Amino acid sequence: MAERSYFDWNATALPRAEARQAAEAALALAGNPSSVHAEGRAARAVIERAREAVAALVAARPGDVFFTSSGTEANMLALTPAIETADEKRPRSRLLLSAVEHASVRAGGRFAREATEELPVDTDGRLNLAALTVALAKTPRPLVSLMLANNETGVIQPVTEAAALVHAAGGLLHVDAVQAVGRIACDMDVLGADLLTLSAHKIGGLKGVGALVRRSDDIHIADPLIRGGGQERGLRAGTENVTGIAAFGAAAMVARRAGAAEAARMLALRDLLETGLRAISPLAVVFGAGVERLPNTTLFAADGMKAETAVIAFDLDGIAVSSGAACSSGKVQPSHVLAAMGVSPPLTRGAVRVSLGWSTTESDVERFLGAWRKLASALSNGRRGVAA
Repeated sequence: MAERSYFDWNATALPRAEARQAAEAALALAGNPSSVHAEGRAARAVIERAREAVAALVAARPGDVFFTSSGTEANMLALTPAIETADEKRPRSRLLLSAVEHASVRAGGRFAREATEELPVDTDGRLNLAALTVALAKTPRPLVSLMLANNETGVIQPVTEAAALVHAAGGLLHVDAVQAVGRIACDMDVLGADLLTLSAHKIGGLKGVGALVRRSDDIHIADPLIRGGGQERGLRAGTENVTGIAAFGAAAMVARRAGAAEAARMLALRDLLETGLRAISPLAVVFGAGVERLPNTTLFAADGMKAETAVIAFDLDGIAVSSGAACSSGKVQPSHVLAAMGVSPPLTRGAVRVSLGWSTTESDVERFLGAWRKLASALSNGRRGVAA
């Protein structure tokens, strides 16, 4: 098979070797982690070590980490009116969220549709804090959901500033950190997050594991999403995925150790890619280029380019990219993120996402630019043909 370069890390990351090794070791364990015999205790120990590693990655306490089957499930668990605090036992009255949230947040969780309000973003895709202030002023006991970094553009949201506004209004803040953790610093206290969503396969773990992290035990979700045997301290029933959780913990340890050095490496590669992208075609537009973004993410378009055609062309040249979020059963659909940013429909329809990860090399970037040179030439020839 011809050599390929993978540039779809925001959809899923390649598993780390440490995660695979941890999974293989966990597969050898026979016990149910809820059993009290030696085999059960061994399985339980694997889960608790992983819980410690995941907690350390976001500067939380292990007891405040709850494992789920995915980031989507963690979002669904968090987005409920039935969140109690030591000072407030009444249900949350309304869910406020930005217009660029992931589909699992835009669905509103367990809030009624009429109790959910989307807030506008600016042309860079960052939450309009003035609009948030207005919405908070008219909303008693709000729950606000704001992603730390956008999965399509990589744009980083003003989470810390939003948290101050939310807390001053007596609200709680849920942060979807699925794309951000392992790529930028993610400290719950610094962010001001009350609840935080994570996903294992975005950081080099396995698919099928996520986590919801709470700020402290002052926050209690009174309505679990999955009821049953009382696992995860009653918040998420069902026998735990010991294998996936073990891999999650191993990936979290690697991500924490890699830290700023890996972020700087990816940023250098992304800058190299974007410089080459524009040099080959000055008409290429990189969305969110004027604000802080994840160091691994580029969403771009060019006049006359169609996303589905571009993705196939790259694929035929051995380059795996995407047209945006990988949550639509493989369908290429217009980006709600770019629409919220006010991007014109023609450019929106041509947006292609390139995302880098821990195994991406400079050779991969050069291979991508070679494929882009061919595609940009075809686009240019097509425009000349139309002009003629």
